[in-house]
Amino acid sequence: MATEPIEWISTPEACARLGVTLRTLYRFIDEGQLPAYKMGRVIRLQAHELEAFIERARIVPGTLEHLYPDPRGTPAEPDR
Repeated sequence: MATEPIEWISTPEACARLGVTLRTLYRFIDEGQLPAYKMGRVIRLQAHELEAFIERARIVPGTLEHLYPDPRGTPAEPDR
């Protein structure tokens, strides 16, 4: 039973792949959103877990309506 070798990604490589700073990457790791492994003094990520993180972060169309205002504005309340 042969197992495939693990493809390890360094933190700078992960930052480049995600387009985030090292601080943001560490926050993702510390919050448990992204698995990482400490080997001595270095932190490594598994390539397939980084790809899974990217897929989980994908925005479903139609779910961002709360981020932009209705161009028609909010209906005014009638005067009393």
